[in-house]
Amino acid sequence: MRTLAIDTLQKTGEKVTLMGHVDNVRDHGKITFIDFRDRSGIIQCVGQNLEKVNLQSAVEISGIVNKRPENMVNKNIASGAVEIWIEDLKVLSQADELPFDMGKEVLDLQLPTLLDYRTLTLRHGKVSKIFKVQETLMEGFRRASKSIGCTEIFTPTISASSTEGGTEVFKVKYYDHDAFLVQSPQLYKQMLVPVFERVYLVSRAYRAEPSVTTRHLSESIQMDCELGFVDFEELLDAMEFVGRETVSYAVECNKEILKDYGVEDIKINKEIPRLTLREAQKIIKERTGIDHTNEIDMMPEDEREICKWAHEERNSDFVTITHFPTKKRAFYTMPDPVDPEYSLSFDLLFKGVEILSGSQRINDHNKLVAIIKEKGMDPESFKMYLQAFKYGMPPEGGFSFGLERITMLLLNLANVREASLFPRDMERVDFRLSSKKKETKKKK
Repeated sequence: MRTLAIDTLQKTGEKVTLMGHVDNVRDHGKITFIDFRDRSGIIQCVGQNLEKVNLQSAVEISGIVNKRPENMVNKNIASGAVEIWIEDLKVLSQADELPFDMGKEVLDLQLPTLLDYRTLTLRHGKVSKIFKVQETLMEGFRRASKSIGCTEIFTPTISASSTEGGTEVFKVKYYDHDAFLVQSPQLYKQMLVPVFERVYLVSRAYRAEPSVTTRHLSESIQMDCELGFVDFEELLDAMEFVGRETVSYAVECNKEILKDYGVEDIKINKEIPRLTLREAQKIIKERTGIDHTNEIDMMPEDEREICKWAHEERNSDFVTITHFPTKKRAFYTMPDPVDPEYSLSFDLLFKGVEILSGSQRINDHNKLVAIIKEKGMDPESFKMYLQAFKYGMPPEGGFSFGLERITMLLLNLANVREASLFPRDMERVDFRLSSKKKETKKKK
């Protein structure tokens, strides 16, 4: 029967059988030390006259669990108080020689190499921990969404129209028809508000943005909520609660990983500061002398500066920015009745970067049709979406987080691609697209 590395702590003196991978080998002549890895963690195994085994090979090890001397306990791993004296080692699958050193504490690789060898680099302890943190962010989001009464829904990724009405969409051939990969689940989640009142979902979003940045992906994972029978203030309260609880849960679950990544204490204040766009721009002008008060959005340096202000002045790593110009927001965004030039929209910023966007939505059928026409779009393309409004849509609004981006910011990663298992961008679908072009030319 197989024993996991972590369970050996309760089996001192017993014979156990482990199955996993060889992370590191230190050969001292007659005696060999193996750092063995399975899904529960790392354990040291010690043997004599062992056959040669390559790093990352899949192995089965049988042996006796022994306590390590007090001065030899490895406090950096959970099973560091014990080790396995190897009686038998079977190579289940011998790995090829590795293209780079996987034994370092930190993989010192350029991003293209890190991604070109993705199935290998994901095995590195520090890299795989990124996705343990990501899992808890997702769990935190689910818990928070359920606690405010949301029902989980599952929506399509193929749509008859582009959600935002823009050009940055992936067009696909759907049998004999044209269709699109959704930019977001926006339209579908709104359609379900009259059914469940409050919904949440996890979905894929596709954006054909013709740029390569450290914070954007062509395919991303979105975490969305849509709430019925709410006004703007109630919507902001719900959004900030879900954002705060999502990150708090991940922080609580991953204290050791965050420490390993050098992450300082995250400031999660129950009172997240709220500013309108123009208020934020005035603060930035006062702090830096840079005048962006006429800009229709926040530039990256603005986001960083206003987050510094929130951190220093309000003890918060979050800040909510509201009332972006109506003309820059999607067609379904409600203008502020007091000043229609600005919208009842918002972004949530975290550690210098926007992690969420949302708004109060227009819930009047005739107004939506009029705006769709004003934007140069065909209401017929939104026939099913508009049907939901034709038969009674309550006041409602919602918001959407980017999972990879929150992960990147929480762990201080340099690039959002590090927070995606298999990132898609303008230059990559698994492998670099430029490499595929070279291979095609060679074959010709």
